Amino acid sequence: MKALIFDIDGTVAETEELHRAAFNAAFPAFDLNWHWDRETYRSLLTTTGGKERIFRHANETGAGAVPVAALHAEKTRLFTRLIDEGITLRPGIGTLMQDARAAGLRLAAATTTSPENVEALCHAAFNLPASQVFDVIAAGDMVAAKKPAPDVYMLALDLLGLAPHEAIAFEDSANGVRSAREAGLAVILSRGFYTLQEPIGEASLCVDCFSELGGLDGLTSRLEALA
Repeated sequence: MKALIFDIDGTVAETEELHRAAFNAAFPAFDLNWHWDRETYRSLLTTTGGKERIFRHANETGAGAVPVAALHAEKTRLFTRLIDEGITLRPGIGTLMQDARAAGLRLAAATTTSPENVEALCHAAFNLPASQVFDVIAAGDMVAAKKPAPDVYMLALDLLGLAPHEAIAFEDSANGVRSAREAGLAVILSRGFYTLQEPIGEASLCVDCFSELGGLDGLTSRLEALA
């Protein structure tokens, strides 16, 4: 194992409620009377990417033409403001990252969120720029197809210069698991608030909480037992 590759939203931190709040705060500026409650947002999360969710909701509600790019940019601005108020890592994530660094492993992000959101999370959770948290960031529109397509994980591997068997992916969703597995990666799944009812799919290992892994040594032992 030479690298750990992390999804961001729902995996590194439970950020989806902040995203939902930012979407709802952005809608009035564009004269949209939309309000995404939790169940609506849970359904929309099966579509990866914020702009793609806006497109989907506009189509489903017959809203007509919506300035998707501008709306999403305003939502991102509001999200970065909200997350600046503070966010905590999901239990076990900090230990995995610290252990990986101590062991000389590299860290990467593979996410459908925007690079700006990754930057905001890293400042809020680590008080560091994203470039000092992750060696490689594959994010947002850097790929043609978002999860569950494997593109973002393939890009992360390419930027790392590694083969799939040399890295492990960490995810919180069924779409994320499919993406990682189609890229040839083993994937550790810990479902979050919005994905708790989703299927495990082809996850190599599913845990209720990443802290159950017991850090890098525990992760290594668990993977060896599965081999």
